[in-house]
Amino acid sequence: MCPPRRPSVPTVNRSLRRDLYAAGAAALLVTAAVLIGRRIQGTSRTLFVDWPPLLASWGPHTGPGTPAALVVAIATVAHGPALGARLPWRTLLPLAWGTAMAWICSLALIDGWHRGIAHRLTTRHEYLQVIDRFDDIPAALRDFTHHILLDSPDNWPAHVAGHPPAATLTFVLLDRIGLRGGGWAGMWCVTAGATACVAVLVTIRVLAGEALARRAAPYLVLAPAAVWTGTSADAYFAAVSAWAVALLALAVTRRSLRWAGASGLLFGLTCYLSYGLTLVALIAAAVLALGRHGIRERPALLVPLLAGLAVVPTAFTLAGFDWWEAYHLLVTRYHQGAGGIRPYGYWVWANLACTVLITGLATAAGLRRTGAVLLHRRTDTPDRAAETRLALLVAAALLALLVADLSGMSKAETERIWLPFAVWLLPACAFLPRPRAWLTAQALLALLLNHLLSTGW
Repeated sequence: MCPPRRPSVPTVNRSLRRDLYAAGAAALLVTAAVLIGRRIQGTSRTLFVDWPPLLASWGPHTGPGTPAALVVAIATVAHGPALGARLPWRTLLPLAWGTAMAWICSLALIDGWHRGIAHRLTTRHEYLQVIDRFDDIPAALRDFTHHILLDSPDNWPAHVAGHPPAATLTFVLLDRIGLRGGGWAGMWCVTAGATACVAVLVTIRVLAGEALARRAAPYLVLAPAAVWTGTSADAYFAAVSAWAVALLALAVTRRSLRWAGASGLLFGLTCYLSYGLTLVALIAAAVLALGRHGIRERPALLVPLLAGLAVVPTAFTLAGFDWWEAYHLLVTRYHQGAGGIRPYGYWVWANLACTVLITGLATAAGLRRTGAVLLHRRTDTPDRAAETRLALLVAAALLALLVADLSGMSKAETERIWLPFAVWLLPACAFLPRPRAWLTAQALLALLLNHLLSTGW
């Protein structure tokens, strides 16, 4: 049998040029968002961000996390691809988690412990501001919707009002078990958020094969999104939703009733952490489509999945919280504040520039290759079939993000709000050659963002 032909040099060069064109187009999108955004903000002041398209301000600085961030970046660029290819799988996963945590923490500590981690979740918009109002949790849940609107008595801070109560309850329960204050809350988000990369790796391995998962690992670890993963509650939401998808993938590929029930439970929790994360259903649908043979062989998997899915909604409904009523009130609250003033015509495309900044230029090039895989779908070899399956998973995540964008309910601050979708775009980088070059670009972007800007929310 003749060995498969290697791509010719002209073909390789042509693909590389197209990758660079995609990365260049993404860079131009960011540049346009910055220049046009500054113009709009300077004239009409309707964007409500100091450094559009990001909620950030210009402030070059270094800090105690700078040396550590440089070490993590250099080590991951130099050794990440080789370790990802050679390490035993059970060693790779905890190493990926640990390295992701080191990357997130070192970037956060560029701003110092207080501002970078301990203070983030204690500001006037955040969850820790209302801990004392949940002394009686059942009563607080029954009364939750009465404080969503801006003109309601004792209205909730922006992030509390903007999410179902499971988000706030997480920090209330941390406080109840003795993990009080912004430091513990911040480290909870960092620790949980870093596991999202492991969940994505598990999903890719069972749906598209271990080789692609190993190639994606360094990009998931060294993501520019780490700038906002430390320490945003959206990082915690990203982890919960990612594990819901991962457990669903395990359930349909291993025909496991236990994993199906656990996945349903986490999907239910996801919907009560963030209204917008109902769109994770599109990623779940892709997993079900890719794992349809498992469902056909064991249709009983749907029973524990649906039963698990009902647990959290049932518990909150019986406690007196109405998800649909709260969502409709949130829409009103959103338009009462900055969301009603921020121009849709700018943010509908500037949000995508924010996505470039959290996923990096490598992901832009990877998405180009994802599109090429889908346009020339081939399953004539196992490798081609695996690439198609990964491309479908990434495409589902991109679709979810685009639906969120078009909804108009995410105008600005999507650099943190869309973290749960961004983690599923990063695996597109597995299609790229020359990983060290692209990883260097990813690391430099994160380092520049964190050293030149003071990010916040």
